[in-house]
Amino acid sequence: MAHADIGGSMIEPGVLDLLRQERGKALSTREWKFRLIGFGYAIKNRQGKQVVTRLPQGTELGVLPAELG
Repeated sequence: MAHADIGGSMIEPGVLDLLRQERGKALSTREWKFRLIGFGYAIKNRQGKQVVTRLPQGTELGVLPAELG
């Protein structure tokens, strides 16, 4: 299982599993991002990388693994 690292923090395995499952269900990237909002997560672009954040605070959890981008 891939772990992303940004600023010393790592995306939890459960969150990565959720991202993968929801990506498999979505027909497009836009739909996937919309679905993630319902679970309290978002994908933001930071310095040319896609970063997973926790809503509503916007806490950065880590860089999105390449296979999900």
